[in-house]
Amino acid sequence: MTVHFIGAGPGAPDLLTLRGRDLIAASPVCLYAGSLVPEEVLSHCPADARVINTAPLALDQIIEEVQRAHGNGQDVARLHSGDLSVWSAMGEQLRRLEQLHIPYSITPGVPAFAAAAASLGKELTLPGVAQSVVLTRTQGRASTMPEAETLENFARTRATLAIHLSIHKLSHVVRELMPFYGDDCPAAIVWRASWPEERVIRGTLATLEQLVDPSITRTALIVVGQALAANDFQDSCLYAVDYDRRFRPQSAASAFAGSSFQEKTSHD
Repeated sequence: MTVHFIGAGPGAPDLLTLRGRDLIAASPVCLYAGSLVPEEVLSHCPADARVINTAPLALDQIIEEVQRAHGNGQDVARLHSGDLSVWSAMGEQLRRLEQLHIPYSITPGVPAFAAAAASLGKELTLPGVAQSVVLTRTQGRASTMPEAETLENFARTRATLAIHLSIHKLSHVVRELMPFYGDDCPAAIVWRASWPEERVIRGTLATLEQLVDPSITRTALIVVGQALAANDFQDSCLYAVDYDRRFRPQSAASAFAGSSFQEKTSHD
């Protein structure tokens, strides 16, 4: 018996990984975070599976369900939204399972920031503009922030920021970032990334508050950084003709470029 922790992705059912789909289909028990995991994902469960929405359950109750399955020798598909590596509350569940000597596996999922970047049609790391993405949040009722992990400290890097679980504190976010990024810094909000009702709001730090619908109070990601609007960035070396790589030696790349030029001129 194994508890399979599965990242169910940001919302679109077809962004579930093939491994996640197959594990769900093979598990007689499914525990899913009903507030964020789309019901379409549950269509992969066996017809006679025990399917439990964990949204109204406390941690002890969730572990009790796992223990019941463990006693019956049944695999469990444990579904969380997005990817399990950030803000999934998986860590506390793993700690309990280790104490109970219940085996588990972890299958990653598409994270919300990646889905938001796709919706924006942007690469978040551009040569000479930004080479780091900071995934962070503001302090909430459920989780305090470590003393050093402040928006001000992250803003000093001028990296691309993907700020989760903070749309209800948008004014605070803007106020903290403005001195470091400037009021004209590109910024965006992606609400329910990849869901059918997804909404994308683009602006700057100075305009974002005026553009956002007040009804958007959760499941929205704030993205801030010059990479959202930069167009004059330099090409990376990855595909440069004169860049010697293990898989594309400079001599071979130069020969290819020369033959391509000759072919083109012969057709002109």
